[in-house]
Amino acid sequence: MSTTKELWVFAEQREGKIAGVVQELLSQGQILADKAGFTLAAVLPSADGAGLCQELYNFGAKKVYTIDDPKLADYQNDYYSRAVAQLINEKKPEIVLYGATTIGRSLAPTVAVMVDAGLTADCTELDFDVEAGNLLQTRPAFGGNIMATIICPDHRPQMSTVRSNVFKKTKLSDREAGEQIPYEVDLSGVPERMRRLESVHEADNNSIDLNAAQFIVSGGRGVGKPENFKVIYDLASELGAAVGASRATVDAGWISHHHQVGQTGKTVCPVIYIACGISGAIQHLAGMQSSDMIIAINKDPDAPIFDIADYGLIGDLHQIVPEFQKQIAAAKAS
Repeated sequence: MSTTKELWVFAEQREGKIAGVVQELLSQGQILADKAGFTLAAVLPSADGAGLCQELYNFGAKKVYTIDDPKLADYQNDYYSRAVAQLINEKKPEIVLYGATTIGRSLAPTVAVMVDAGLTADCTELDFDVEAGNLLQTRPAFGGNIMATIICPDHRPQMSTVRSNVFKKTKLSDREAGEQIPYEVDLSGVPERMRRLESVHEADNNSIDLNAAQFIVSGGRGVGKPENFKVIYDLASELGAAVGASRATVDAGWISHHHQVGQTGKTVCPVIYIACGISGAIQHLAGMQSSDMIIAINKDPDAPIFDIADYGLIGDLHQIVPEFQKQIAAAKAS
């Protein structure tokens, strides 16, 4: 339980670019670190991390532990887990946060086993109990029907994976100061059980990334059938928006999984989220309720989605959405 009073954020990078969730975690990490009296730091495994440190400083990191090795250029669980676990065992941070991305969900549990620590997965809220010294880690439980707050009082570090887009990014400036701390790790004895051969990016007729989208139009069961998603795509095209979907439509095979918004899909935080024919089950709300503005279209006036919507339109989406699109087109033309 003896630790250096530091809160770490795993600085995930892909092809030399810091993942957006890292900026969110640093922003929330700064709030937690200030409350707990900890130092906020980032851990950056890569081939050459020096050029990425400034971005981490700008979002609040006071220290960046850079672990440079050619084998760390691309994510490989065996190499990354050895590097991060060795650093944790030596420096003994109080808290380590990871994005609940494909990489974070692979790395965090492996490291947790290696350092004999607990791990709370897919958190949507974090706080700190100053008196007890525990990180309060809140996540959906029992199929999303309740929100559970979990603590790890007996082991350190306290570790969580956190979903993207649940915290706001707060950039301090473009010229924040920080300390880069190089850390060397010997990866020569780690067996190479996996090799990256190529990267394949999924093509789609709506290629806007849900995680980064400022506008999202989502369809649910109320769309009726897969071909009716055309009205969702048409409105999204008019708005320059990404297309989202509920789990029910994905499970039914109406649209591909990478459009899914919700507890088992993507967590999004756009400026405007338009929910078309989505009832508002708690699993879906967990993935989009932090949107700046929510517009709901549903013919059921008692649909739960209206409880969190800023604007609600009660009626048939197949009548409302085309008219909505016409009005937007007319406004753009004028």
